[in-house]
This record gives sequence, structure tokens and C-alpha cells, in this order.
Amino acid sequence: MRCDYKDDFKVDYAGSLHITKGNGVDLVVQGDQIPANYKACLDSAVRRNSCHELRAAARGVTTTLQAAFGKE
Repeated sequence: MRCDYKDDFKVDYAGSLHITKGNGVDLVVQGDQIPANYKACLDSAVRRNSCHELRAAARGVTTTLQAAFGKE
């Protein structure tokens, strides 16, 4: 499922998650690297065909990545 948003974000999820925004953001997270709770949310968004839920789940994945980089 692919969703394009008015603020130029694009989220594509088909097992792996691909997030882009203009030329500055291009992030791919392989399916086996997505935490199970967010994978379930991404799968649910696809089943419901909900771009709102897809973006929220993608935000959760990126927040988890940011938190991981903050730990030392």
C-alpha cells in the first residue's frame, strides 16, 4: 500500500517500509527489522486501506529508531 500526503511524505508498505519526503528523506526498513507491534499496526492499516493509520504506524517505527540512536 502506498500513500502520498499533502506535506510531500510518501509511505509505502508491502512487508518492508519505505518512507520518503522530497529529496531529503529516503528510509527503508526491512520487514524483519520492524518491531512486531508496529508491523501489526502497518498490516492493520493495509487491511483497512487507511493512509491515516499507515502514517501513524510509520511514525511509530521512526520514533523507535530515533530512540535507539539516543541510547548509548
